[in-house]
Amino acid sequence: MTIKPIYCYITALTGFFGLFALLMLWNTVLAPSTRFPVALVLLVSVMPLLLPMRGLLDRNPRSCAWAAYVSLIYFLHGTAEAYVNADERLYASLEILLSLMLFFGSAFYVRFAGKQN
Repeated sequence: MTIKPIYCYITALTGFFGLFALLMLWNTVLAPSTRFPVALVLLVSVMPLLLPMRGLLDRNPRSCAWAAYVSLIYFLHGTAEAYVNADERLYASLEILLSLMLFFGSAFYVRFAGKQN
């Protein structure tokens, strides 16, 4: 039984765009920061996702690997936020789930796409 790389790629894209949408909604509509400007919070939280975006959309294996590395930042943020802030535990759990989808999807895409070539 072989796993087709397209399924891993779809999982990675779902995690990527889900994480992007969650961070945008979380920091603007659902629970905006009262201590920092919203633009600054968005810049710091969303900017790392934008770095490997073009290569991820082009199915570049190196960019997919970098997207897997970047997703670990969001996994750490989600676990810390879920532990510390009980009011936003649902959003943090979604961040953990989506970052894991991005991590495993992109890592397995690089693994299985490399075997086909």
